Amino acid sequence: MTLEIPNKVYTAEGSDARLLGAYGPFAAVAGFVLLALIASSTPTPLYSIYAAEWGFSPLAVTEVYAVYAIGVLVALLLTGGLSDLIGRRPVMISALLGLVGGEVIFMFAGGLDWLYAARSIQGLATGLLLGATGAALVDLHPRRDGAQAGLVNGIASAAGIGIGAGLSGLLVQFAPDPQVTPYVVIAVLAAGAAATAWMLPETVVRSGRITLTPRMPRVPRALWRTFSLSALGVTASWAVGGLYLSLGPGIISEIMDDQNHAVGGLFVFSVCAFAALAQFLLRDVATRPTVVGGATLLVIGSLITAATITADSLAGFLAGSVLVGLGFGAAFMGALRSLAAQLPPAHRAGVMSAFFVVAYTAISIPAIGAGVATVHIGIASAAALFGCAVALVAAAVAIIGWYELR
Repeated sequence: MTLEIPNKVYTAEGSDARLLGAYGPFAAVAGFVLLALIASSTPTPLYSIYAAEWGFSPLAVTEVYAVYAIGVLVALLLTGGLSDLIGRRPVMISALLGLVGGEVIFMFAGGLDWLYAARSIQGLATGLLLGATGAALVDLHPRRDGAQAGLVNGIASAAGIGIGAGLSGLLVQFAPDPQVTPYVVIAVLAAGAAATAWMLPETVVRSGRITLTPRMPRVPRALWRTFSLSALGVTASWAVGGLYLSLGPGIISEIMDDQNHAVGGLFVFSVCAFAALAQFLLRDVATRPTVVGGATLLVIGSLITAATITADSLAGFLAGSVLVGLGFGAAFMGALRSLAAQLPPAHRAGVMSAFFVVAYTAISIPAIGAGVATVHIGIASAAALFGCAVALVAAAVAIIGWYELR
């Protein structure tokens, strides 16, 4: 399919862009990343309600989660570099409207099939959005500072996951109509974000004929070494994220013997809050100590949580989770920042999409594996087993990072 697009470049001098100010467009795109990750974790506190109401197993919960991750991966793989061709703005608007559609399906969900459909659309929309926003953050930074853009992207991602789970847990526990209210909030925010995206300046020069065909994200040869190190770091950090999103609330409920949905959501929020805090505190620290230190904290925290889960120790599990959160944030920021600082303009969306392909593969495989293991050996044993596996990956990151980032 070929589409004629006139040569045109939108700049920050446009009337709509002036309304947003120098940092306004950059902040708006960071808000889109935050919103997408908030939406991704909003269903987490609701899964136990769905399971009780519709009678499906913990394995089905992880399947629903996996459908979302697969949707993200498909979108990243097939449309990862699309915004490099047709512009950031149309891709972001389309993705945000897709998020609205997914939330609407959640509102009317009447069974497991509805959850599959809603999470699929949500995943596709998120994948479409992440490639464009990752590139747009660099484009729209007033100083084109890739490292600063990577820092903001990392903080927004970690904070979004935590805010989504925490806010949803509170709404589920205390708001009326808990299976609808959280999704109404996200849908309204996504619609407002789409309207904001319409006002953003376009940063991509678009030439006359563009062939709209699926395009796999591509990493230029010159970035292979940097990308490989970043991919290893994000694998360790996001694997932890998948484990906590899929099993975290259930672990807390089992240890505390309490089914309060707000507690489970606030637990995920707390872990992600420590991840965001670590990124902020380490914003001026060099990449090597950030990655190595973050991976080391992941090793220690994961081993502590694995040991205390089997011992049924709430205090030990929470202490280990704090270290996991700090390590998650540091390792992820180091990986993302080192890559964002070297992105060539013509390949920004494609490389960022490839990066998030690795991230969502890492966040989905542990979640799926943990769900399968939970059916056979129980949630505590499954969480301990996968915590040890994450510790091994993080140890590899620390060792390789120590020698390769000198």
